Amino acid sequence: MDVPTFPTVSGPLTLPGPGGALEAAVDLPEADVPALPLVAVVCHPLPTEGGTMHNKVVTMVARALRELGATTVRFNFRGTGASDGVFDHGIGEIDDVAAVVGWVRAQRPGDRLWLAGFSFGAYVTLRAADALKPDLLISIAPPAGRWDFDRIVLPTCPWLVIQGEADEIVDPEAVYRWLEDSGAQAELVRMPDTSHFFHRKLMDLRGAVKNGVRAYLPDPAA
Repeated sequence: MDVPTFPTVSGPLTLPGPGGALEAAVDLPEADVPALPLVAVVCHPLPTEGGTMHNKVVTMVARALRELGATTVRFNFRGTGASDGVFDHGIGEIDDVAAVVGWVRAQRPGDRLWLAGFSFGAYVTLRAADALKPDLLISIAPPAGRWDFDRIVLPTCPWLVIQGEADEIVDPEAVYRWLEDSGAQAELVRMPDTSHFFHRKLMDLRGAVKNGVRAYLPDPAA
C-alpha cells in the first residue's frame, strides 16, 4: 500500500504495518496553544479485553498532550478494529508500534518523539523503547505481574509512570515492587481511589499527565 504523508488536518488514516494495514488517527494540537515540534504515539490496552485506540484513557492522555501543543497518533494494534492481522500476545505488536514510529520519524524528522501506553499498551511500549529510543515515555498502569517484565530493558529517557491505587486489574503493589526492584529511574504518580480505567478520575489523569511532562516540552521555535 502507498505510504501516506503526514496530514495537515486531524482525522483517520491507514498506515502500512508489518502484518498489513494499521488503522490510525492523527490529531493536531489544540487551536489555542502553540504547536510544538513534538509527536506522541499513544498505544491502547489489551484488545482481547476490548481495548482499542478509542479507549477513554487513551483518548484522555492524547487530549492532555494536545493541550500542551503536541500532535498525537493513536492506532489499533494488529487484529483490532480495521487493522489487519491477528493478536500476537505482545510480540508482533512491538513491530506495529515500531512501524508507526518509523512512519512518524520519516514524515516529521525534526520533531521529538514521545511514546505513551495504557496497560497492555504500556507493556508494548516498554518492550519497544530500547530499540525505538523515544525522547520521553509515559506508562499508564503498566501491567507488572500480568506480563513478562523480566525482558524489559529499562528506558534511559525521561519516564512518567501513573498508577491508580485502587486498580482492580493491575496490582499496584506489583508495579511499585517492580519499579523499586529494577532500579527504574521513573517519576511515579500514585493516584488514590483510582480504578484501572480511571472511572471518575479522567480529569485527574489529564492533570497528572500534563504536570508530569511539562518540564520536557520542546521550544515552540525549535
